[in-house]
Amino acid sequence: MAKLNKRLVALVFICLSAWVCASSLLIEFNERLMTWVNTQYGDAAQQRVASWEQTLLQAQGKDITAQLSDINAFFNAYAFVSDQEHWSQLDYWATPIEFIGTNAGDCEDYSIAKYVSLRAIGIPESKLRLVYVKAIVLDQAHMVLAYYPTPRSIPLILDNLNRAVLPADQRSDLRFIYSFNGVGLWTAKAQGRGRQLQPGGNNRLWADLHRKIEQQTPISIGE
Repeated sequence: MAKLNKRLVALVFICLSAWVCASSLLIEFNERLMTWVNTQYGDAAQQRVASWEQTLLQAQGKDITAQLSDINAFFNAYAFVSDQEHWSQLDYWATPIEFIGTNAGDCEDYSIAKYVSLRAIGIPESKLRLVYVKAIVLDQAHMVLAYYPTPRSIPLILDNLNRAVLPADQRSDLRFIYSFNGVGLWTAKAQGRGRQLQPGGNNRLWADLHRKIEQQTPISIGE
C-alpha cells in the first residue's frame, strides 16, 4: 500500500465522458488550505478538516479492517441532511470539504467522502465502488460505498444507515441497483460484481464533483 506523505493526500478522480479520461488532484493539508476553509466555513470547520487529516495519518499502518472502520466512523458522526434542505437542490454531490465544512450531508456525501479518504491512504480504485441501492425499510434510493478485497469477493459495505462495516450478503435491507467508480459501471448482479456495462462512469455529477474539488483547492495541481 502506498504511504501517505505527512502533509500530502493524493485524491485520484476520473474526469468522465463516454470513455475514461484520468487525472489526479493533489490536496495539501497546509496553512493555505486551512485558512481557506476557515474563511469559507469558520473555526470549527477548520478543526474538523484538521481532524480529517489526523484520521488519515493515523490510518497508515493499520490493517484494512481498521482502516475501513475508522473512515466509516469518522464520517458517520456527521449529521444527515437532505440535499433539498441543505443545498436547495434535489440532487447535489458535495465535495469532502463541503461536507466537512457544513458539518452535514446526505448519503452520497458520506459515500464520496469515504471513497476519497480510502483512495487518499492508498486503497486502489479497483477495490472501491459507489453503489446505488434501494433501502428496503425506508423504501427509497440510497448510496453506499463498497470495498472489494478481490474482484469476485462479496464486498464490505460502508454505510450511514447501518454503521457496522458488514459484508453485502449480511445487508438484506439493501437491494443493489448498480455500482460505479472512475473505471466503469456495473450491474447489480451479485452485490455489484455483475457485468460491466461500460468503461468509465459517464456520470455528470461525478464529473462535476471533480471540477468543484479543483475549484475549491487553493493550490495548484502538482504544487
